[in-house]
Amino acid sequence: MLIQKLRLQKGWSQQQLADLSGLSVRTIQRIEQGQVASPESLKSLAAVFEIPFSELKEPAMSVTETIPQPHPTPESAEEVLALRHVRKLKGFYIHLAQYVLVMLALTAINLLTRPQHLWVVWPALGWGIGVLFHALRVFEHLGPFGAKWEKDQVEKRLGRKL
Repeated sequence: MLIQKLRLQKGWSQQQLADLSGLSVRTIQRIEQGQVASPESLKSLAAVFEIPFSELKEPAMSVTETIPQPHPTPESAEEVLALRHVRKLKGFYIHLAQYVLVMLALTAINLLTRPQHLWVVWPALGWGIGVLFHALRVFEHLGPFGAKWEKDQVEKRLGRKL
């Protein structure tokens, strides 16, 4: 479909398009599979691709739905991606700070109440694994099939990369 073609021309993954448009990845997948998209979704996508809404709208839409709606000034895709990454990074650092503070408090409670039994290790280990996975996701190292892999596969499929 047109959305997939535009996305591939930009070299974006479905996740990147979802981040830029404010839609879910599942919504992007459904639209690319040919399911009917809401006018709001199409307006978001049109703004991201910097094309008129009328180029994306379904032929069965009414005339009242084609009235252009004001939207924020379009930023470059790189600026939007950078802003979203910084927000994810901020969220990770907040999560990490919460972990450290709570674990310090629990360690103090553990040492004051039952120093012979260090039960604080178990919540530290459990939550620590969560913090680790959060870090891997934010720093884009989670699994071999991340955004970089997806972009490389698209480039390879389009014959732009060997």
